[in-house]
Amino acid sequence: MKLIVGLGNPGRTYASNRHNIGFTCLRYLARQVGIRFDKKMGLARTGSGEVGGSKVVLARPQTFMNLSGRSVSRLVKKFSINPCDLIVIHDDLDLPLGRIRIRQDTSSGGHKGVSSIISELGSRDFTRIRVGIGRPMSDIPETSEADITNYVLSDFTAEEKKTMAQIIPEVSEAVLCLLIKGLTAAMNKYNQSFAKL
Repeated sequence: MKLIVGLGNPGRTYASNRHNIGFTCLRYLARQVGIRFDKKMGLARTGSGEVGGSKVVLARPQTFMNLSGRSVSRLVKKFSINPCDLIVIHDDLDLPLGRIRIRQDTSSGGHKGVSSIISELGSRDFTRIRVGIGRPMSDIPETSEADITNYVLSDFTAEEKKTMAQIIPEVSEAVLCLLIKGLTAAMNKYNQSFAKL
């Protein structure tokens, strides 16, 4: 069984924020494969089914982003999931807008939701699908923490939405590739375009 988690903040206030692209991508995947988020467990909204020949649980933690690990660790224990069978979809400031990158067993890169998961699991041996949201434009060389927070908790611009509308289906395809063909094949396919930048 695979546990696929999209990260974000619960509630309508945050629904369209850059920080919630993990939720958005997971909802799209759920619609594509006919899975409904019809259960509440492990501090998350969950749905289960079969995708690409694998039994999966899809989960949107209902903790706030920085406490995502509390939900993920409960679900991992409930379903006896090995960390290597966990896939986490989340936003990434260090990737250009609309790029995705797949990695396993890496540091959080400063992402507090991922940091929380690593801390609660005591492991970083899970797969991350990083979805690029870029960094805020600024004339000041060093962007402050407050600027970063305001940026990730703001909505995409109209132009950015057009880009993300193209990348969200690609994230679903990447998940399917992971499930059917495995990590190496997915990394070779979806990390390639980023390597050319």
